[in-house]
Amino acid sequence: MAKTRKKRRSAHGSAWHWKQTDCWYYTLPGTKRRMSLFDEQGERVRGRENREAAEAALARLRLSGDLNGQGTVPEENWIVARVCSDYLQYCERSVKGGSMSGGHYSQSKSFLNDLCGYCGALAVAELKKSHVQTWLDGHAGWKSKATHRSAIAVVLAAFNRAEELHDVPSPLKGLKKPQSQPRLQSFSPDEEQMIYGATEERFRNFLFAALHTGLRPFCELAKITADHVEIGERGMMWRVYSSKTKKTRKIPIQKPVAELVKKLLPSAPRGSGLPLFRNTKGEPWKRMTGVVRFLSLKRKLGWDLDPIRGKYSCYTCRHTFAHRMLSGYWNDGVGCSIETLAELIGDTPTVAYLHYAREWALSYQEPLWAAIGAGKTKPPAKSQKRSTPAR
Repeated sequence: MAKTRKKRRSAHGSAWHWKQTDCWYYTLPGTKRRMSLFDEQGERVRGRENREAAEAALARLRLSGDLNGQGTVPEENWIVARVCSDYLQYCERSVKGGSMSGGHYSQSKSFLNDLCGYCGALAVAELKKSHVQTWLDGHAGWKSKATHRSAIAVVLAAFNRAEELHDVPSPLKGLKKPQSQPRLQSFSPDEEQMIYGATEERFRNFLFAALHTGLRPFCELAKITADHVEIGERGMMWRVYSSKTKKTRKIPIQKPVAELVKKLLPSAPRGSGLPLFRNTKGEPWKRMTGVVRFLSLKRKLGWDLDPIRGKYSCYTCRHTFAHRMLSGYWNDGVGCSIETLAELIGDTPTVAYLHYAREWALSYQEPLWAAIGAGKTKPPAKSQKRSTPAR
């Protein structure tokens, strides 16, 4: 008995959906290679229900002549600068479409332009991993492994996109990024008060709120307005949107910060669109201005020459919040769980553990002593803390 021939799910030359990735693809004629379909913002077309969007994306490719080898650039004509330019154009479109943060675009632009200044005219086929490593090592100011990790991540993203969309084989496959470093630095109570006493009121309020909420300083805290504030029977809560994670969460606010916010509300009422925390010029705190201000603060305190304090930054406020939550600093020595911390700071439990708990816990042993009934009755810095920023 003849076998029943299996019916093809879609006609040759049409867009097709792959359940495993929930994305739409097109197979080049005469090949088995699947090509991803992208919308006008440069994002993959996802969801089985978006067939029309996938067909529209395929139609745009046909009109542009980028299918069947038409209008494509031979591999040997691709240089490093072209790969970087193509990726930055994608980033620019994504920022305009709201699917990428401006911070990532700015960082990518800085790294890739610098790379092009080093080897931009080099053919992609001639690029070696050693070129990237030599480029990194040539920057004396890029001492941090985190900086090297960020730079390599951006470069890999650019070449992976060129391979996926233009069939340009990436010469950087297997290039390893430095291992992610845990966030170990945090302010002591004395250092916290030194900071408050060495800066002006607006920056002091900004750092105080960052340390007592754990929000990302510039993509979250700096954008909080009165419209994000809710006051209920149990106290104040904020609706926080992160341009990094693209998610909104609601978090409770400590009373000292709530009292500070109530004082700031008249200058930035609901509907005004003004952020609660602004600089001396009345503008929102930006990453660049915040970094410059904190560097100046470290020089004023003499911390810039200290091997430990010299690594402090505005983000150390977030790390301090995480460590204090885990150690029960504000809760009579009763620390919170990793899951609770993750919800408060907008991370996954895994990321929160790797960044804030794994290595730090090796030097902070109080929870282990408490678990066997030999812990201290109060957190060690209890008598030194203050509920409001120094004036």
